[in-house]
Amino acid sequence: MSDHYDVIVIGSGAGGGTLTHALAPTGKRILLLERGGYLPREAENWDPASVWLGGRYNNSGQWTDLDDGRRFTPKQHYYVGGNTKFYGAILFRMRERDFGAVQHVDGTSPAWPLDYRDLEPYYTRAERLYQVHGRRGVDPDDPPSTTDYPFPPISDEPRIAQLSTDLAHAGMHPFPLPNGILIDEARPQLSACVRCATCDGYPCITNGKADAQVICVDPALRFPNVTLLTGALVTRLETDVSGRAVRRVVVERDGTREEYSADVVVLAAGAINSAALLLRSASPRHPQGLGNSSGVVGRNLMLHNNSSLIAFSKVPNPTRFQKTLGVNDFYFGDPVGGYPYPLGAMQMLGKSGAVLIGFDAPEAEDPAALARHAMDFWLTTEDLPQAQNRVVVDGSGGISLRYRPTNLAAHAVLRERFVGLLAAMQCEQDVLENYSYRGGRLGISGVAHQNGTARFGTDPVTSALDLSCRMHDLDNLYLADSSFFVSSSAVNPTLTIIANALRVADHITERLGATTPVGRTPATATAG
Repeated sequence: MSDHYDVIVIGSGAGGGTLTHALAPTGKRILLLERGGYLPREAENWDPASVWLGGRYNNSGQWTDLDDGRRFTPKQHYYVGGNTKFYGAILFRMRERDFGAVQHVDGTSPAWPLDYRDLEPYYTRAERLYQVHGRRGVDPDDPPSTTDYPFPPISDEPRIAQLSTDLAHAGMHPFPLPNGILIDEARPQLSACVRCATCDGYPCITNGKADAQVICVDPALRFPNVTLLTGALVTRLETDVSGRAVRRVVVERDGTREEYSADVVVLAAGAINSAALLLRSASPRHPQGLGNSSGVVGRNLMLHNNSSLIAFSKVPNPTRFQKTLGVNDFYFGDPVGGYPYPLGAMQMLGKSGAVLIGFDAPEAEDPAALARHAMDFWLTTEDLPQAQNRVVVDGSGGISLRYRPTNLAAHAVLRERFVGLLAAMQCEQDVLENYSYRGGRLGISGVAHQNGTARFGTDPVTSALDLSCRMHDLDNLYLADSSFFVSSSAVNPTLTIIANALRVADHITERLGATTPVGRTPATATAG
């Protein structure tokens, strides 16, 4: 087999998996490199003690916090499908205003070099591909769309339906969360999703989650021109003598060095690992790191300010699938309440059980009793790009992060607004901080929403990528993960990663002179 391909894609998550799926029907030879393997389907997929307390699927190793030298285990997973194997599958479009400059309490979130209209058709394609369930026009900040969601919203269970009514009576505008879940409520006997209580942050044993493996990688592999190598750790990208093109992708697999080449190389290892690989690939032609003449590679790391909070309903909450409701009334601020700056988003989380509540509240006499009344929420506030928040690699290639959050005052106000709604939601005033579950307030280790380490733009002096997400300094290297973000907004980044990967795939298809034959789109799992 030849070691030269038309396209090499590094990383099989939301960016790399989606891009591979989009390119598969072109007939071009594609090599997909994934440093992990397939995540095993086993009973432990749904066991909170195994997943959260035992860390059964943690395989990222450890990184270093540069502020204090502490070693930590990041919320980063290396499997086919990447971090989407564990994501919550809430697939928001960024708000239309998010693409412009937005004034925050701690500074200005910069404008993107493209606007919402440029990404809208790709958002539509992304929602169709990942089978998003939702309803337009209920979320007060819902951006304009040319089409409805491809699937209806997932229904609320009775306690959540009551919560929605109570929030509406309190003047809020609750709406159905946009869910990438492969559920068919009209024909449950055919539904991949069984509406379990272990969706958010767990791998799905039934393949009922719209993750990148299920939706994109497995269907793409049905094409004979697509090859997947697992256990393939890319250690370095090497250029030709001019320094303008990547000519060798160096891989360590089973302890052996392998080299591959391609006309086009796409890096989609995640914002932190992509930046680290570029920095590790420094050379005399690229002394600051590959493609880093601007000096921005690795900088402007954004993670969001996230809180995972457990409220306690005054009546039992027997809900199993809880992730069906969101509130965005405070997304761009609370002028009525006297706060003019953006606050962020509120959404339901998966249901906490006794094991996790016992972990976060070890003094509780009866964690099971608390779990029967638990209602779980996720609060997100935008953090701002700061050059000093960055990815660094040491002499042995190890990853270190320096990260200090911004907009913490706004996040505190958002939490106050949430607490102010507890009475209306028929909940107790006590709230439990959920430290162990789904990345809540984990500080620097909570990297599930990482973005911004190789921003795109029109000026090579201030950006690493051009508008097609090709590196300014290299003719054949593209990035297709969240590295390209200019700002982080306050919504989950995955749908924007997917939409942009489809956009980059269109650029590469045109570059290679390829087409996608009619009827040759890879088949995916269906929600019915």
